[in-house]
Amino acid sequence: MMPDADILIVGAGAAGLAAAIFAGEAAAHTGLRIVLLEGARKPGAKILVSGGGRCNVTNEHVSQDDYWGGPRPLIRNVLRAFDEHRTLDWMRSLGVALKLEASGKYFPVSDSARTVLDALLRRTREVGVELRTGVRVAGLQVDEGGFRVTTSDAHVMLRARRVIIATGGLSLPKSGSDGAGIAWLQQLGHTIVPTTPALAPLVLRPGPEPGGRFAEWSGITCDIRLDLRAGSGRLLASQQGSAVFTHFGMSGPAPMNFSRHLARFRLENPGAAHSVTLGHPQFRDEAAADQYLRDQMAANGTTLASRVVSMLYPDRIARVLAPEGLRLCDLTRSQRLRLASHLAALPIDVAADRGYAFAETTAGGVDLREVDIRTMESRLVRRLHLCGEILDADGRIGGFNFQWAWATGYLAGRGAVAGCQADASAA
Repeated sequence: MMPDADILIVGAGAAGLAAAIFAGEAAAHTGLRIVLLEGARKPGAKILVSGGGRCNVTNEHVSQDDYWGGPRPLIRNVLRAFDEHRTLDWMRSLGVALKLEASGKYFPVSDSARTVLDALLRRTREVGVELRTGVRVAGLQVDEGGFRVTTSDAHVMLRARRVIIATGGLSLPKSGSDGAGIAWLQQLGHTIVPTTPALAPLVLRPGPEPGGRFAEWSGITCDIRLDLRAGSGRLLASQQGSAVFTHFGMSGPAPMNFSRHLARFRLENPGAAHSVTLGHPQFRDEAAADQYLRDQMAANGTTLASRVVSMLYPDRIARVLAPEGLRLCDLTRSQRLRLASHLAALPIDVAADRGYAFAETTAGGVDLREVDIRTMESRLVRRLHLCGEILDADGRIGGFNFQWAWATGYLAGRGAVAGCQADASAA
């Protein structure tokens, strides 16, 4: 029986659209039929909400050190195949003018994610890929010479020679990410690294101590450092950068990057003792903070302690951290050391993160070692290719997860076409 598609791509997010475009370009004049399925009526929902609706397409500098998850050498080789420079050229070829911001992030000049999505959809049509929206895949089975794909639409069955899975992870489920692709791949024998939300805001527990009074700082944005330590005191993870205090806790780059490390530790070490502290990036430890206070006291001991702290943090934070109404010269040694501790390592009680509903990506997924990263073809299931968030690699905030989507989509799309051609030659 003739297949409904030579290459069937499941999921029209960033990775799926990239795979479709690069497959379509590679398949020009070959007669291969490429079909892209999307469960939502309108594709690219996650693209549209990314970067505050602006879509941070990549970063000025991208390396394997910007990612966590699978083996670094594998991540490095994927990124080298389609790096940030190729992304910039590609976006320009799609008609998307980009601008570089001081943070190293690239955004469309229009400041609209719609510009990026429209360009991707336009190019998908131009290369002859058939996009079917509102078609949710319910199951995937290996068939002789390919695959049978069952849809939820009256159990319609599609046949394909090769399949590219680009269904994403579990983050932002309102965009259509439900983890179904992960379940299919597990059923097909793939090892799934347990998943957790990544790049999610942190929920803090309120309390009488300064670290529990975060609600008084709601709306403040400032630079901080977050440290995760084991019960022994050993440093497990540290992230610093901008943070936004909210009524529920913390958001912004530093807390969201930190969230995946805390979630992974708690998943892998249930019940293990640990602590989280908030500190000013200027101080590597309490001794450095204490030296700062002593230097300030030597320069002008009559300065209010809160005034000295307000040189580091906004006033509302300074008023909570510093003893009220006391001058530096009035501080006892224990008071000074307590203030130094607040500046360098203020204990905070992280109840949880805000979960997949607010996470920008998923940590965990298909073990990268089970994928041929030259073509993104499964090492366990022939003719099956994987790309995007479904794989065990997650980047920090700054366009790195989009770069992963473009790179893996490029390899999967081209790899699937090359595989179809090799299959035909061997027949």
